[in-house]
Amino acid sequence: MSTQPTSSTDPASYPPAKNGLGDVLLRPRQASPPGTVGTTAIVYCEGNFGAIDGKTANGLIRYSEKYDIVSVIDSQKAGLNSGLVLEEPENDIPILRDLSAAISYGGIPDYLVIGTAPASGRLSKQERGLVLQAISLGINIVNGLHEFLNDDPEFVAAGALHKISIRDVRRPRPTKDLRLFSGRIGEVTCPRIAVLGTDCAIGKRTTATILARALNDRGLKSVLVGTGQTGLIQGARYGIALDAIPSQFCSGELEATIVEAFECENPDVVLVEGQGALSHPAFSTSAAILRGSAPDGVILQHAPRRKRRCDFEKMKMPTPKSEINLIETFSNTKVIGVTLNHENMTESEVGQAITRYEAELSLPVTDALGCSTDRLVEMVFRAFPQLGKKLTSKLQ
Repeated sequence: MSTQPTSSTDPASYPPAKNGLGDVLLRPRQASPPGTVGTTAIVYCEGNFGAIDGKTANGLIRYSEKYDIVSVIDSQKAGLNSGLVLEEPENDIPILRDLSAAISYGGIPDYLVIGTAPASGRLSKQERGLVLQAISLGINIVNGLHEFLNDDPEFVAAGALHKISIRDVRRPRPTKDLRLFSGRIGEVTCPRIAVLGTDCAIGKRTTATILARALNDRGLKSVLVGTGQTGLIQGARYGIALDAIPSQFCSGELEATIVEAFECENPDVVLVEGQGALSHPAFSTSAAILRGSAPDGVILQHAPRRKRRCDFEKMKMPTPKSEINLIETFSNTKVIGVTLNHENMTESEVGQAITRYEAELSLPVTDALGCSTDRLVEMVFRAFPQLGKKLTSKLQ
């Protein structure tokens, strides 16, 4: 894919790798799998790949419809394989020490994606230098931070000089074009399921993506509506960066996006990615998601071994039971199941947690990444038996 000619804004202990750094640099980059866009990208995630603040990079390695990811930059994990760091099968995406090593490995890519999601939402001085270096090489930039690079004269000038595009993923439409809640969500007649969580960076988008693909694989058409920068960078056709929109318009923007997805795709089910947590005082977008999507059901993502909130060490994690009570009290909906983030857990501990929570909550519980997707699909069919009947009729 050719680069765009102008700088512009687009609103819309780890297991060891089988190959060391030297081996990675010696073997050729494999061709993109059939059906991929073929737009290459390096993902920058210095010091954070596989960690909470690297959630954008982590998500892109697990799934990217828009970009063919060539490598990840993280000097602290250089030489490891990105799949193994994420506790998944080895893939063809190495982790390299810096931009020069990444270019030596795979050539100059079409894009550099900023794959970190720090609480500050801004680039450090060192990171600014790396982005400017990439621009000087003719590499387009995809920025998911709260800091809009197209508002920075230095980046704008560099982009114009080197004829590259800078995409600020979180930038909303002009205020005059933002939409208020209208009540049209009632026109969406298929089930709407929101995947919420007990904390930020807990795996809501990953679970929603896995569920969407599992339903589609079984013959039911699902549409996933993204609400954060990672889903938009991955290539979500329908979505908004909800945390960058003025609060007055959040529920209306989400409602309008869901209605558009329903009218254009005629899906059997709409899935909505959650943000933050309804009980978390640092986030308000969960409330907007519940209001704007008016979900028929909610899947709750929880990390049993996480004791404190991300970036808030003095804040204890809520229990699934307390979060479920809050969600169902706040909104006219039902939590239909719980999915687990297995961070810092053994397979045996995950099994024990599933058994414990199912007994305590009287709800189906699974690990979307670690267990068969059949369990996740059955969770949906149990809550919405009409979907199972529709699938049966399609197969006849």
